Amino acid sequence: MVTTETVLPEGKVDQPSILPNWKDGNYHNYFGTTKMLNGFNEKYPDLVDVFSIGKSVLGKNIWCVRVTNENNDDIKSSCLLDGCIHGVEWEAGEACLYLAEYLLINFNTNETIKLILNTTQVYLVPLVNPDARENNDLWLGNDNGVDLNRNFDIFFGKLRSHCLRLGKLLNRIKIPVIKFYPNDPSKWWRNCGRYTFSEPESQSLRDLMKVIDTQDFSFYVNCHTATHEIFTPVPWAKTIWNPPYILTENEIQIFNYVKDWVEENTEYKADRSTDTVLGGCSFMWVFNEFRIPSFVFEIFTLDYDSFYGKQKHDNLVHWMKTTLPFFMYLLVNVDNLRQWRTPDIQPLFPDGVPPEPLS
Repeated sequence: MVTTETVLPEGKVDQPSILPNWKDGNYHNYFGTTKMLNGFNEKYPDLVDVFSIGKSVLGKNIWCVRVTNENNDDIKSSCLLDGCIHGVEWEAGEACLYLAEYLLINFNTNETIKLILNTTQVYLVPLVNPDARENNDLWLGNDNGVDLNRNFDIFFGKLRSHCLRLGKLLNRIKIPVIKFYPNDPSKWWRNCGRYTFSEPESQSLRDLMKVIDTQDFSFYVNCHTATHEIFTPVPWAKTIWNPPYILTENEIQIFNYVKDWVEENTEYKADRSTDTVLGGCSFMWVFNEFRIPSFVFEIFTLDYDSFYGKQKHDNLVHWMKTTLPFFMYLLVNVDNLRQWRTPDIQPLFPDGVPPEPLS
């Protein structure tokens, strides 16, 4: 693949970036995340704005951090990355925190990152589903039992996408999942809520996105675990009557370019599906609503998949390092992505990134 290196202002020389000083095992629950974000705000007041986009079912703040050079008033592109829409998927939230710290600690010395924060507003929501993260809920839903990633207004509540419009029965009974085929999680039915955006968490995320859309919304990444892949919107199955959207040839080419880059430059694979019947997913709703490049980033491998009773959290630093190439690739190409142009700028990585795959 032909790529160009990060474009820097004339005369500037990029300095090697450094990595956050994280330790394996130092995960951030709701309170740890709150403390870390407030610490960013205190240490980097000109680069960080921390605010709540709403409350969870149990009243926890859903924190967002905006990372940008607030002293630069030029018109900027904006992007959004979020994590832990499923509470058990800790590393999806950790990746947002890791990226924020990486950008902040390198702003004054690394010209690539300085250029990014001078031209881009990076919005990060580490814990979309703070109640489930705190409870380590294995069944993916919020405190009402609703899978927030099936609660968005696109092909909502369809049996073909294995969703049931249950909500919280009698306002007290949670049914996060129904296992018609107990030994095959791919055929379990998830509770998508009684109607679209029925949940305070999905409402809050939607409302934030509508604000970002007024600020040159350029791309969206919905972080998950654990299938070790990048997903993009794909055409709808030919059997779907009146599909929510139809991909243009240019959109298909751009998504394929990103998939090729991921497979050539990271240890992650790219989903190559040719059709879908999924419904209610945030990344598909964002693509349809704002017509911007939208992605699902599945960190980890299936060895970590809670569906199969193998949930574990280890090698934190390794997995965080594996996320930086994809994130930085998108960030240096933010303008290309916003305009649906070929994202052919190649970012520079610090030593040790990407790391060697785990054996």
